[in-house]
Amino acid sequence: MLILDQVSKRYPNGHEALSNVSLQIDTGELVFLTGPSGAGKSTLLKLINGIERSSRGQVIVAGQNITQLAARRLPQLRQNIGVVFQNHQLLFDRTVGDNVALPLRIAGMPPSDIARRVRAALAKVDLEGRELDWPEMLSGGEQQRVGIARAVVHRPPFLLADEPTGNLDPALSKEIMGLFAQFSQLGVTVLIATHDLDLVKVMSARQVKLEAGRVLSFDQ
Repeated sequence: MLILDQVSKRYPNGHEALSNVSLQIDTGELVFLTGPSGAGKSTLLKLINGIERSSRGQVIVAGQNITQLAARRLPQLRQNIGVVFQNHQLLFDRTVGDNVALPLRIAGMPPSDIARRVRAALAKVDLEGRELDWPEMLSGGEQQRVGIARAVVHRPPFLLADEPTGNLDPALSKEIMGLFAQFSQLGVTVLIATHDLDLVKVMSARQVKLEAGRVLSFDQ
C-alpha cells in the first residue's frame, strides 16, 4: 500500500509544487496521475522514490514512513520501487541484456541469477532472445519495453512511470499501458503520470487529477 498524508513540497525559491496532497493506493492497484504541466505529477513521484523530501506530511510506502528515512537507507527503499521514464534512459554503449541487468548488478546478485532474471524480464515485455542486441537496433516502442524490463527485473512491489508513452504513437502507447495493466494484475502497485487522457479513458483504472499542486478529484 502507498499512502500520502497531507503532503506538501516547497522548494527553497518559495515555489510550492505540492500542497496538502492526500492519496491512498492499494496493493495491486493501477492509478493514473493526470494534470497539466507543472501540476506536480513528477514531484509526487520523486517524493515516493525518495529523490525529493516532503516539506510537510507523510509519505508511507509499504508501511514505512520514508519522510523520516535516513539517507543511507534510501538505496534499500529503491529496491522496492521500479521506475520507468519517458525517454527510457537506456545506456547505448551496453547491450539490451546489460541495460536490464543493471539494477541486479548494483544489488550484487550472482551472475547466474542475473542471467535468469534478465531473460524472464525480457520475456514479460515480449523481447525474448534480444539480450545481445544494442539499443539502437530497437524501435522506440521496443526501447521503452527494455526500460520497463529494467524497472521490473528485481521484482519490485511498486512501479512508478513518468509519462511512459510521451514519445510513442497511439498504437504503441496502448501496448505499453497494457503491460502496466498486466503487472498490476500480478499484484504490483502501479502509479502512472500521464498527459494522455484519451488513453486513460479506455483503461479501467482510477484517475487522480492534480492542478497547481493540489488534488482536484479522484475519478474511477
